[in-house]
Amino acid sequence: MATRSAPFLTPGRVCLLLSLPLLGLALTTLQTHDGLVVGLQALFETPAQNSERLLLHYSWWPRLSMALLAGGGLALAGVLMQQVLRNPLAAPTTLGVANGANLALMATTLMAPWLLIPGREWVALAGGGLAMGLVFLLAWRRGLAPVVVVLAGLVVNLYLGALSMVLLLFHQEELKGLLIWGAGSLSQNGWGGVVYLWPRLTISVLLAWLLLKPLAILELNDASARSLGVSLKHLRLAGLGLAVFITGCVVSVVGVIGFIGLAAPNIVRLAGARRLGQRLLWATLLGALLLATTDLLLQHFTSTLPTLIPTGATTAALGAPLLLWLIPRLRLQGDQPPSAAHAIGHRHPSPNHLAVRLVLALTVLATVALFIGQGGAGWSWLSLDQWSVMEWRLPRILAAAGSGVMLAIAGTVVQRLTANPMASPEVLGISGGSAIALIAAIFLLPAPGNLTLVAAGTLGALASLAVLIALNRRSGYLPERLLLTGVAITALFDAVRSIVLAGGDPRGQQVIAWLSGSTYYVDLHSAVIVIGAAIVLALATRPFARWLDILPLGAATASALGIGVERSRLALLALVALLTACATLVVGPLSFVGLLAPHMARLLGFSRAHTHLLGATLIGALLMVLADWVGRQLLFPQEIPAGLVASLLGGAYFMWGLRRA
Repeated sequence: MATRSAPFLTPGRVCLLLSLPLLGLALTTLQTHDGLVVGLQALFETPAQNSERLLLHYSWWPRLSMALLAGGGLALAGVLMQQVLRNPLAAPTTLGVANGANLALMATTLMAPWLLIPGREWVALAGGGLAMGLVFLLAWRRGLAPVVVVLAGLVVNLYLGALSMVLLLFHQEELKGLLIWGAGSLSQNGWGGVVYLWPRLTISVLLAWLLLKPLAILELNDASARSLGVSLKHLRLAGLGLAVFITGCVVSVVGVIGFIGLAAPNIVRLAGARRLGQRLLWATLLGALLLATTDLLLQHFTSTLPTLIPTGATTAALGAPLLLWLIPRLRLQGDQPPSAAHAIGHRHPSPNHLAVRLVLALTVLATVALFIGQGGAGWSWLSLDQWSVMEWRLPRILAAAGSGVMLAIAGTVVQRLTANPMASPEVLGISGGSAIALIAAIFLLPAPGNLTLVAAGTLGALASLAVLIALNRRSGYLPERLLLTGVAITALFDAVRSIVLAGGDPRGQQVIAWLSGSTYYVDLHSAVIVIGAAIVLALATRPFARWLDILPLGAATASALGIGVERSRLALLALVALLTACATLVVGPLSFVGLLAPHMARLLGFSRAHTHLLGATLIGALLMVLADWVGRQLLFPQEIPAGLVASLLGGAYFMWGLRRA
């Protein structure tokens, strides 16, 4: 990708600019500990009694070394994944390694704490390895094709994240310590972590160098690569396996630091590093500098902060604006027709019959959810005169159905607009912007009411949309640029969430409940508004079906057929923003419905845009109503929020369909 200002925005200059604050912060810190000479002596010599030198030798220098190693390793893994999967949104968290490690540690802490005695890195590495194995199992029959691996990785990642959130909801006190680790903590009390990590990363760098030429072949299409006698399945397995091994090693030592592996490869690519070798070199260096600089900056201000701020969350908070600043200053390759973003599955010959069946299923399920449930006397069937119970259940059913409809439509529009299987309302950052505003209102305003929260969430969604429009207007809203912008905004939300949860504030429990997608607090008035908005917006989407059929073919084709590409993309983006904001305000930033409903519709045979929208709408409503009912009954009287249950049910079904494809 070419830059507009090549003499300035080159990978080398970006790394040089970032190295200057790193050196400045390091020298400033050493000056407060008796100077540079003493600091260097503390690095190479074990001090006897001097407390300042002991602190430098056993904490500061190991932490700096760990930041450089971890940042470089994550960036290297990100380059490998993006090369193998041919997707600029691929990152070390794509295959679920980070969430697999996190879930393994949570489960071990609760059920078998004695396994942590040899070291938690082994438990985390095993969890990440199992997550990787599940992804490969799902994608193996399709030859580890990039689109299938991306879909399988996303589903596994979100599925394991939902399981982790369930454990956290019911065992928040026991798992409080893991919240800091899960947000990425580089704190060190010796050289053990560095000694564990550096030989593994050294071996990984050598293996990446040996795979350099074979992996470069993946820039060709599959047919051209096979004509050269290359086994694509084994080459992809080698590349992804190496990336996952690097990620597992880093995550097992320092926790989840997800943004480095996404930001560093994209920044050097957009700054002019075109060949794979260049991207491996400069991204690794930039990742190391980015994480180390952020960590030193955080240490510098630690004494003035009211709470502990994890480095991983801070990296995302600082790196995301850097990516946002860089994106509009760069020119992408063009607006070529993207590769197919369709879910894998078999076409059904009668989508209309399927739609009728889905309507019947939704009607039956809504009736069951309204009249059947558990109470103090066990399971019971309500009669029509028991309004005191139904007036509690009915709003939740309506809100769940309405939010499922809106998220499903938003996901369908985004996936067809961008032709990217990783796209969803959350990836564009609209849901994240609304969530940031709501969290800020909860923590900064004294006892905010529902109207205040609604206003805050709407402003957050509109602000995210304004950022998307401002940064992408000149480019004509290119899909790749849109997704990169959205990922940067979403990274800001992830950083805010991690900081809030790691701080130990009691209001964090309220945030967790909302983030997990609960309909518990919805009243009948709000539910009627939600379902009404869902119906109106669903009807408003139908006239855009022709655009959604043609836009994935590319700008040239769309323009030739009489579609104003920039105008149509802007209109569809505004519609997605409105749909996502309305759903997010009710049930939180759900991540699975907007991603899965469009794919599940394709698996059932809804392919054309108008039938695809219809199928996704019905599936989204069905999935959310089922999730809300199951979440209320499964652990009665305790509840599992509908968003988490939707993730578990939808993810299980999607993995089953993907495995059979």
